[in-house]
Amino acid sequence: MSSNWEQLAADKRKRLAKTIPQQWRIREVPGNDSVIDYPRTAGILSKRELEITELCASQLVSNLASNSLSAVEVTLAFCKRTAIAQQLTNCVHEFFPEAAFSQAKELEEYFAKHGKPVGPLHGLPVSLKNQLRGYETSMGYISWLGKYDKEDSVMTHLLRKAGAIFYVKTSVPQTVLVCETVNNIIGTTTNPRNRNWSCGGSSGGEGALLAMRGSVLGVGTDSGGSIRVPAAFNSMYGLRSSHGRLPYAKMANSMEGQETTVHSVVGPMGHSVENLRLFVQAVLEQEPWKFDSKVIPMPWRQSEADMVRAKIQTGGLTIGVFNFDCNVLPHPPVLRGIGIAVAALNRNGHKVVPWKPYKHNHGCELMNRVWAADASTDPIGIKELWEIQTERWAYQNEYLEKWREAEDQLGTVLDAIIAPVAPAAAVRHGRFGYSFLINLLDFISVVVLVGFAEAGIDRRNQVYVLVSELDKAMQEEYDPQAYHGAPVAVQVIGRRLSEEKTLAVAKELANSLGRKEAVSLVLNSRL
Repeated sequence: MSSNWEQLAADKRKRLAKTIPQQWRIREVPGNDSVIDYPRTAGILSKRELEITELCASQLVSNLASNSLSAVEVTLAFCKRTAIAQQLTNCVHEFFPEAAFSQAKELEEYFAKHGKPVGPLHGLPVSLKNQLRGYETSMGYISWLGKYDKEDSVMTHLLRKAGAIFYVKTSVPQTVLVCETVNNIIGTTTNPRNRNWSCGGSSGGEGALLAMRGSVLGVGTDSGGSIRVPAAFNSMYGLRSSHGRLPYAKMANSMEGQETTVHSVVGPMGHSVENLRLFVQAVLEQEPWKFDSKVIPMPWRQSEADMVRAKIQTGGLTIGVFNFDCNVLPHPPVLRGIGIAVAALNRNGHKVVPWKPYKHNHGCELMNRVWAADASTDPIGIKELWEIQTERWAYQNEYLEKWREAEDQLGTVLDAIIAPVAPAAAVRHGRFGYSFLINLLDFISVVVLVGFAEAGIDRRNQVYVLVSELDKAMQEEYDPQAYHGAPVAVQVIGRRLSEEKTLAVAKELANSLGRKEAVSLVLNSRL
């Protein structure tokens, strides 16, 4: 006989399955590893609906604002594509198309009455990580099933004010502190490019849904890579914002009221840097500091982005780069990806200089102590926690000092740093490295897609000297054939509260990449 928790999980899965109308159901799930293109041949979406779901968020917003697309038809298209994505990748915790249609109709009535959109995201379907409150919020916990929210998170409320339509809440791992999206309620969410690969985590459902184009703009959170890793693994773009720039209030967490040493932050995931900017501007227009006391009263500063554009036109940017943090050497596709980014920037006249990672071993050790502070077997005392927090602050200041020293030596501003997102382009289920130093520093990070792994080029490194046990495990995991076709991304890193500038630099990198690159690297080169 099944235990009670298994019955609860089975009931949830049945309730979720019932939200997909019969006409949106796949008759026979394909056996292929890759399902990324299946929506185009499933026969569920019309030609017009396929075209709608393959527009970018900026195009959709423009067409909705001009009334050349209706909110209802756009919502229907994305709901149908989400239904397909769920059946193929298991990326959804909550699906509520009827509520989405009701919201879309209200927006159409507003447009008909006032002759203008309700806000900058009028009629745009936006997907939400399960952590955002609204509807049932389980966070992957069996014990939280049946927990229905009486109010929205502040982020959800402000997006609604901006005109966004909600239709889905995406899957997360239990506790949202794992870079693999798996829990005891729905099981494992898979990567649509290859279902043998992880979609990342903890915003893994967002990554998989966006990759399937069941969404064009999604909301994730990041306390150790939870936006950046799913964005990278699923060939998406993502923004890890600064703590205090975007509203986090009233979002679900495992321990409500806990003031953490390293804060989780909220941010967008999408198909381009431009879409990330659209999201941030739309939220800041709603003045989130009036709703969340931790948000800094800082509207969008277009002048910061304009300064980047001016530098591009008058002499170019100065960008630091590294591909090895002295903890784990990334897999060959990631090393090649850094080389592709560097070559593209150099070709466009930018100055790229080596960045020496500063005490990354110490930073990783600090993060491990932070995450283990409340361990049930060996918790630390308040005095030791304060010591960790003091060390963190000192390390943050030391890193800023290194940034200033580099600028003094260069005689100019260091506009950003480019680095790997994670040691791997993607991983098979149950394996992973790490990607959390940016969280400890509270720096900005924008994930930019640079290409895909190629087995014939990205061969195993046979001469590298291992530097740690984690490094050993990551090198042994690499298999060129197993990861052929995996997305390769880099992150553009900026100082705290530099969202406008860092997004502009990331946009220039994306523009510089422009076309498919044909760049090879010596695999063990270290910048």
